[in-house]
Amino acid sequence: MLVALDHVQLAAPAGSEPQLRAYYEGVLGMTEIPKPPVLAARGGCWFAAAGGAVQVHVGVEVDFRPARKAHPGLRVSGIDAFAARVAAYGGAVVWDDHLPGHRRFYSEDPVGNRLEFLEPVE
Repeated sequence: MLVALDHVQLAAPAGSEPQLRAYYEGVLGMTEIPKPPVLAARGGCWFAAAGGAVQVHVGVEVDFRPARKAHPGLRVSGIDAFAARVAAYGGAVVWDDHLPGHRRFYSEDPVGNRLEFLEPVE
């Protein structure tokens, strides 16, 4: 029986960790969490929010290609302010109103991975 989603894994090219940290920490407000030493040697970074309940792991992929369709859906509160933060960083904010009961937009991380940000409509 599934009980929770532990994390989402995205890929990135080698050497992109500084850009990823600036975005996931500085723009999205996540906190970098330590990788186990054997995994840290492979590169990449792990991030968490909401007391660790939301985790995004970004690993180095040799033949990296950004995910253009596949994406994590990240629930936010205060979506307008969140979209403004992403836009102030220089990220694209593409609104989509095709999911009933939600406001949402799409953007990309610094290496081109697609991200969805959504907030339920009350």
